[in-house]
Amino acid sequence: MRALIHEVQPGPDDVLITLGDYVDRGPDSKGVLDLLLELEKTTQLKPIMGNHEILFLEAMTGRMEPEGWLRVGGTETLQSYSPDPAALSWESVTPEHLEFLSKRCLRYHEDAANLYVHANANAYYSLADQSDDWLFWTRFDDIFPHSSGKRIICGHTAQKGGWPNVKPYAICLDTWVYGSSGWLTCMDVGAGTFVQANQAGTIRRFPLEEIVDRPTEHAIPIRPNVSEGR
Repeated sequence: MRALIHEVQPGPDDVLITLGDYVDRGPDSKGVLDLLLELEKTTQLKPIMGNHEILFLEAMTGRMEPEGWLRVGGTETLQSYSPDPAALSWESVTPEHLEFLSKRCLRYHEDAANLYVHANANAYYSLADQSDDWLFWTRFDDIFPHSSGKRIICGHTAQKGGWPNVKPYAICLDTWVYGSSGWLTCMDVGAGTFVQANQAGTIRRFPLEEIVDRPTEHAIPIRPNVSEGR
């Protein structure tokens, strides 16, 4: 994530929309949230809630059985906070992080051309009228053109080929960063370009036009611009 932010260099005039699943999806959930708090101070951050943030908060507040959350990445999340990874400590979770997730993360964001959600959106309802099931849990496989005519941009459904899934009316940017061959993807929605970083620090760039017309999770751009990261 730091390699990608370093490459993109978002500034105070930029709107940076993050699509959720900041926790449970890697060895350093605490570090991801620390970085989001840094970005709040330097850019116009619009952090969207993901289903894993919902599980995190429900486990922390006793609204779900902790064991259920621990089995889906919660163990790694607590280890990132605990001084001793072998001894999970609920008390070590940073209060500022819980406040950020519960008070400042958004259900969705919308601009003149796009609808930004974590998982999906029911085609017939405005974002304000969407259910939690659609916004946080419904897969990209079930996406349809939205009645507003705006494009849906989302995450949630891992594209294990490492490339965004692009439809005429929707784009999924979850490119399986937590997987062994995955990437973290940033899209400039105005320019129609993508920048990606992987765990080795490699950076690659490509334009929207170079994604095949009907991509699957294995689709690749024609001429990716690849460079070794920092």
